[in-house]
Amino acid sequence: MAKILISILQLGNIDYPTGLRLQEKLVALRKEGRTGDVVLLLEHTPVITLGRNAKSKNIVAPPELLAQRGVEVHECDRGGDVTFHGPGQLVSYPVFDLSGFRSRSPNRRPLGAIEYARRREEVLTRTCADFSIPATRIPGLTGVWTNASAGPVRNAFRVGTGVHARPAELKTQRLSPTESKIAALGVHISRGVTSHGIALNVNTDLSFFNLIVPCGITSKPVTSMQQDLDRAIPMQDVAHALSRNFGTVFGSQILWLDSLDALLGTNLGVPMKAPKNLRRIHSEDDPAWA
Repeated sequence: MAKILISILQLGNIDYPTGLRLQEKLVALRKEGRTGDVVLLLEHTPVITLGRNAKSKNIVAPPELLAQRGVEVHECDRGGDVTFHGPGQLVSYPVFDLSGFRSRSPNRRPLGAIEYARRREEVLTRTCADFSIPATRIPGLTGVWTNASAGPVRNAFRVGTGVHARPAELKTQRLSPTESKIAALGVHISRGVTSHGIALNVNTDLSFFNLIVPCGITSKPVTSMQQDLDRAIPMQDVAHALSRNFGTVFGSQILWLDSLDALLGTNLGVPMKAPKNLRRIHSEDDPAWA
């Protein structure tokens, strides 16, 4: 059987509503068979998102502090609680028709939602391993976690502490040995077509997470690749590693594209500049970020 082709489209830094609208367009086209499987890679401008199960109390910062930090707040129809996206965080949105992928089970049935989730976790753990960061999943918790923060950690951050602390104060905190969350995952599957995806903290300013209780979890810290390795990581290196691991884990060939036009053969009917300058472009089962 020929390998499925997954296109990779890197969009740069775009706002959250643009990302959602673009996904909606691509999901509709994928359902109609007018485009293939694609992974969007991007960074979001600072935003807190609230899923359908979100508790407002998990945004612990007052509105004036959010405005001061330049953080927007958006409600969305996904499941899950509260999360943050921002610069330095690599977000990937796979728009896949799962009927084209096969399970690893003996009967090779079409890929289901649970195995799809496990494969995305495997993409993340492999990507972290490429940078010598051991990562794993934790039963009962969504996301990917690392033990790299066990013991004293430089630039450590613990969820739910020091909302109004100065950055210098946040940097002097120390963590007891525990798992730290390095990536959040979400999925929306509508008629077999996926959207939402992965948010991997690469060089993310972790003090933004002090504005919320991420996914309602108060007992575990948030980390980043930069924090665990004590150095900034080139985002493009991570993007290439993540894309390569998508190909490996999903048994697919990877094709990097330069623009939406290259993906669609036409535009989406939306005025736009080159993908890196894409800014504003002006759906059934339950998505979930955690």
